[in-house]
Amino acid sequence: MPATISPTITYAAKGHRAYLTLMREAAHNRLRESDLVQLETLIEEINQAEDIRVAILTGSGSKCFCAGFEIGDIEATDWQDNQFGRTIGRLEAARPAVICALNGSVYGGACEIALACDFRIGVSGMEMRMPPAKLGLIYFAPGLKRLVSRIGLGATKRLLLTAETMDAETLLEIGFLDRLVAPEALATESEALAARIEALSPLAVQGMKKLLNDIAAGELDAAAAERSALESFRSEDAKEGIRAFKEKRTPRFSGR
Repeated sequence: MPATISPTITYAAKGHRAYLTLMREAAHNRLRESDLVQLETLIEEINQAEDIRVAILTGSGSKCFCAGFEIGDIEATDWQDNQFGRTIGRLEAARPAVICALNGSVYGGACEIALACDFRIGVSGMEMRMPPAKLGLIYFAPGLKRLVSRIGLGATKRLLLTAETMDAETLLEIGFLDRLVAPEALATESEALAARIEALSPLAVQGMKKLLNDIAAGELDAAAAERSALESFRSEDAKEGIRAFKEKRTPRFSGR
């Protein structure tokens, strides 16, 4: 698929992988409302591309993954509509697994963007800080819930109630990062993780991703989850996986 390029976000697909890159390096990849609308549109485009099994989200440059929402736009933004929260919700619910390749530091709402992804790979030297208390702002409840469910109440309080700047090692310790690598190894590590996921059954990965997110949000429909599990036993992927196991070969999953 050819690349979709805008001044602020690029999207390209190769094989079973999609790549999203934030392109405002000079502004620390901050997101304006129009960027959030575009990101939401690109996520939907990825959802509709059935051959995509993994997406990788990263930022341009080597200093900052994203510095959150454009602070100069805060007062002029309609927060009743809350495009920021809606885009993050769509990112979290994206059909394929999403890897956040954190090319640098994370500030403000970008912390929640990263946590909406399924995996986070960080680089040595990065840091994270959330400053709403310094701005006199109370963070929206869905974001607080996401933070607590991902990194725990204690770490969330440290971030929000003290505005602590956490270094890369601390981010790994609290579970914000799944892996911590040297900056020059970020692309290789991200691609290796994508390849590992890509080789698995899309039906199983995507189905369990949804169930796990529902459990984390306290929104699990137990009956629907049971149906999903039972239906998977009758799927083409299950037949192929069992057949490949018996034949001692690599399975060729179709996602059906």
